[in-house]
Amino acid sequence: MAASPDRPVYLISVAAELAGMHPQTLREYDRLGLVSPARTAGRGRRYSMRDIEQLREIQRLSQEEGINLAGIRRILALERALGEALREVERLALLAEPGRHRIFAAGPQGDVVVTTRRGTRRETQSGTLVVWRPAP
Repeated sequence: MAASPDRPVYLISVAAELAGMHPQTLREYDRLGLVSPARTAGRGRRYSMRDIEQLREIQRLSQEEGINLAGIRRILALERALGEALREVERLALLAEPGRHRIFAAGPQGDVVVTTRRGTRRETQSGTLVVWRPAP
């Protein structure tokens, strides 16, 4: 069984070595919120392979692209927001019936509703993304 990339197993010294950084750099990135490792009961940091991959990307953006840490923080936040938006679009696409037009609108409480045909709405879980495509 393969270990999950999100499983926090690496001590800071091991994570730093795998990422090619000094442990103090990892502490600073944690303090700045660029990477947020899991914590043990004694407050020790435990890094996952996904954390280490993110550390490597931070290093690449900094060294190869010349982006400062504030810029990197913004890039990471935008990538997270984009991922969330793409997951929401995928979720909404699954709500519409296959072969029908997919029309989404805001419901009376601000939630996302699916309109399967003109004037008919089906309530969905609350969301914030509304996708609309006008008829050609």
